[in-house]
Amino acid sequence: MTIHREGYPTIGITALIFAVINLATFNFLGNSLYWLTLTILLVTLFLFLFIISFFRIPNRTLTINDKQIICPADGKVVVIEEVVDVEYFKDKRIQVSIFMSPANVHVNRNPMSGNVLYNQYHRGKYLVAWHPKSSTENERWSVVTQNNYGTILYKQIAGALAKRICNYTHVGQEVKQGVEYGFIKFGSRVDILLPIGTQVNVQLNQVVKGGVTVLATW
Repeated sequence: MTIHREGYPTIGITALIFAVINLATFNFLGNSLYWLTLTILLVTLFLFLFIISFFRIPNRTLTINDKQIICPADGKVVVIEEVVDVEYFKDKRIQVSIFMSPANVHVNRNPMSGNVLYNQYHRGKYLVAWHPKSSTENERWSVVTQNNYGTILYKQIAGALAKRICNYTHVGQEVKQGVEYGFIKFGSRVDILLPIGTQVNVQLNQVVKGGVTVLATW
């Protein structure tokens, strides 16, 4: 397991806050309120370790198959439905949405290899990630990738807590399946828009792993 580069500033600031709080607590309360001092230490240590775990990149064997579309994020499948895409395709698509809790790994991986046709950041609201309108009204970053089998759109969506979306792709880029393309801080959602007729291999409420679980098959 390694730590994502996006986490270094946050972890550094958290470590400083952790040290200041506990040094002050031990200096002023250590002798008279030992149990309170210990409780504060344990609580702040838990929060510090949680912040570190949020930016973890676990070692895992990735699924690589050109005929499959792989889940771009860890989390739970919360939507599988037919929608009309108003952003890029302007037609009907199958939407699969993966909700990422703060406890999930937040690295986002390319669901398939191909050429990036579209890359667009949208400012927006910060509705909770499971809100039906979060797909179109929240801050989000959309990417469209095409290969010999088809074209898909996948978008990182900010939630009530996630207010920084990192995306490392650009139009014209050749991306590889399973390679990291972005990161979302502190809980969010990823939507994948598939062509009608694509075989979906996941089910509602299924827990999935980014880069590993097969989302759909061409």
